Amino acid sequence: MVSASPVSAFPDNAAEWDIRVELAALYRLVALYGWDDAIFTHISARIPGPEHHFLINPYGQFFEEITASSLVKVGMDGKVIGESPYQVNPAGFTIHSAIHMARSDARFVIHLHANAGVAVAAQVEGLLPLTQHALIVMPHLAYHDYEGIALNHDERERIVSDLGSRNLMILRNHGTLAVGETAAQAWLNIYYLEKACQQQVAALSAGTSGILLAPDSAQEEVRRQVSGAGRGSVSALVWPGLRRQLDRHLPGYDC
Repeated sequence: MVSASPVSAFPDNAAEWDIRVELAALYRLVALYGWDDAIFTHISARIPGPEHHFLINPYGQFFEEITASSLVKVGMDGKVIGESPYQVNPAGFTIHSAIHMARSDARFVIHLHANAGVAVAAQVEGLLPLTQHALIVMPHLAYHDYEGIALNHDERERIVSDLGSRNLMILRNHGTLAVGETAAQAWLNIYYLEKACQQQVAALSAGTSGILLAPDSAQEEVRRQVSGAGRGSVSALVWPGLRRQLDRHLPGYDC
């Protein structure tokens, strides 16, 4: 059950509180699915308004500990807004501020270092058309070459340029990234990408000899099938169940 926002914390902004709860749920889900990396990697959510403020994890908390009220609000200059005993991951600010500044539809941004995603990011071919999950992902997938730890703000322009209008990205030698207009859409996007990467790593575990790529005609058919509307409605179907899953296994994120 989603609890009401603390009146003392956000007395005039119910919309921000709702976003905080959704973002905290994403952090807990990443931990529950084993995709977290200690205190590293990051998920963010933009707050409505002309300031382009966004929420991100308090640098030092594990994902399974994060709550709606502990999330840190930052501006596009990287400064923390309001009171918090925590700072934010500088690399996280670079990546997430870039996307939030450039893409008004990218309200939620997820960046992971999960093992399978990093493994595929380290393969020259990138994601291969081996499975249905991969075929669903590939029309929406972009790539960004590795430039080192993302501390250089000049890299933001190249991240945005490489992502373009797509909602998924493999950061070469680094990890994966997904965006969405809602928390549910961002989650479903990263779920399909990570699942496709896990399947590829499993399929290639015995070597590349004898692997079966999906036929070109099937690839084109799936591309057509996923090009229209519908992903939003699917994500809306799965999201309530994910929230119930959190209530069973990692409750307390909504406080």
